[in-house]
Formats: sequence, C-alpha cells, structure tokens
Amino acid sequence: MGNKRYLNFQGYSFMMPALLAILFFTIVPVVYAFFMMFYKVDILSGARTFIGLDNFRKIFEDPKFWASFTNTFRYVLVVVPIQTIIAMALAALLNSKINFSRGFLTIMFIPTLTSSSAMTLIFMWLFNNNGLMANMMEQLFGTKVEFLTNPSLALTVIMAMNIFSTVPHFMVVFLSGLQDIPDSLYEAASLDGANSFKKFLHVTVPQLMPISFYVITMGLVGCFQIFDQAFILSGGTGGPQNSTLTFSLYIYQLAFTSNDMGRATALAFVLGTIIFAVTYIVNKLLKADEVNG
Repeated sequence: MGNKRYLNFQGYSFMMPALLAILFFTIVPVVYAFFMMFYKVDILSGARTFIGLDNFRKIFEDPKFWASFTNTFRYVLVVVPIQTIIAMALAALLNSKINFSRGFLTIMFIPTLTSSSAMTLIFMWLFNNNGLMANMMEQLFGTKVEFLTNPSLALTVIMAMNIFSTVPHFMVVFLSGLQDIPDSLYEAASLDGANSFKKFLHVTVPQLMPISFYVITMGLVGCFQIFDQAFILSGGTGGPQNSTLTFSLYIYQLAFTSNDMGRATALAFVLGTIIFAVTYIVNKLLKADEVNG
C-alpha cells in the first residue's frame, strides 16, 4: 500500500509543472475572464464597473459584430470543406502506386513549415495592386483587378492563403490514416466488382471518418480563431469596409483599440460558445464516436 502511494506521489510530482502551468495560464485566466465580461473595464486605469449583461447588448447592437460574424462564418464554410477534400484527395494520390520524388514531397510540405506572418506577406506581395497576380490578370484579360482593396475579394485572398498553407499538414494526417486501412477491405471490394472510385467512396472515406472528424474539427477551430492573416493584410482595421474583420480581430479591436476589455471578454465567450456548438454538431453528424477506424 505504501509503495503504491509512493508511486502515485511520484507520478503527480512529475505532472505538477504541467498542471501548475495549466492552472495559472489557462484555468485562472478563463475564470477571471468569465467574471470580467459582466463589467465595464478600463485596462489602462484598471477601473471596473458592474454592468451585468450590458456588454452582450452592446455587442449584438454593433454592426461590426455582424460583419465579423458574417465574414467568419463565410470563411469557415468555404475553407474547411475545400481544405479537407483537397487534403484527402492528395493523400489518396500519394498512397497510390504513383512514385513521387522526395524533392516534390518536400516542396509540397513547405507551406506548412512557413510561419503564417511570412505567408501573409508573400500573398500580399502576390495580390497587391501592382503584384504578380494583378499584372497577370491585366495581361490576360485586359482588366486591372485590385484584390486587396476590393471588399468582395480581400477575404477570398485570405481563404486561398489558408487553404494553401494548411492542406499539406492535413494531407499527412490523412496519409497516416490511409496506411492503416487493411488491404483485405480493398481486395473484398475488388471481388465485388468495385472500381477505384467506388473503393475510395465506400471503403476509404468510411474508414477515414475518425481522421476526417479530427481534420474538420481542427479546421473549424483554426478558422473561427483566424487573426494574424486578417490583421496583417488589413493593418488591424479589418478593411476594406470591414470585409476582413473576423471574430478574433474584432476582439483585439475592442480590447486594445476601444480600451473595452469587458466587451472583448464577452465576445470571446460568444466565440467560444459558437466553436463548442459547431464542433458538437459536427460530431453528431459524422458520428465519429461510433466509427471503428
């Protein structure tokens, strides 16, 4: 009995640094933010005034909230399905009999290794008014397209950048799942007369459902929390005309531009609730808990 207690103590002592870090840098800030969203807080003076649910009322009455809501959901609905489908397709291609050179695979994975800030600057150079893409469009179609200053296209540039940078990572995740699928399932499908497409549709996709749930969930969380790309591309304004204003960028503006930490924490709570609800719905739709990988 004493030896068991000693082993338990030894195990908890090894875990203690991580537990303390989680306590002080995650749990305590979350609890503090929960109470702070019911106050009007001036982060410069530290003054706090209890206002109840008034922060939420101000948020829902602010047109910028609905702009960030629309932009973020539009971003999620476009980026998550596209990056998931492309990553799965590329993984299936790499897992096939086709031989790819190591150099090609290395180049394909470079976008994931590049920091999001550097990737944003590269895309800003490509898509600015005198950039490569704008000049190419003018030469091909005779029309000057202003990607970054056009409210209809600015968010699309961020979408393309996110898909380009995240697909290689999710492709590797799918590839690891593909290599765990038993060959006997494909052999049985071949005996039933299934072609390559039907094998992919009826064998590969169902077997990858737990991996797909992980990829979709990580994509949802990442897209809902998008900040740095929108911040750098718009200079922190969310422009042009709030077309790149996202939830996280709006939280930053409330906290550090409007000096209103109470509303910022209230919006962070709204964002966390949305992410939890959407993730729960995706879990129920995909039924990931009921699938045997």
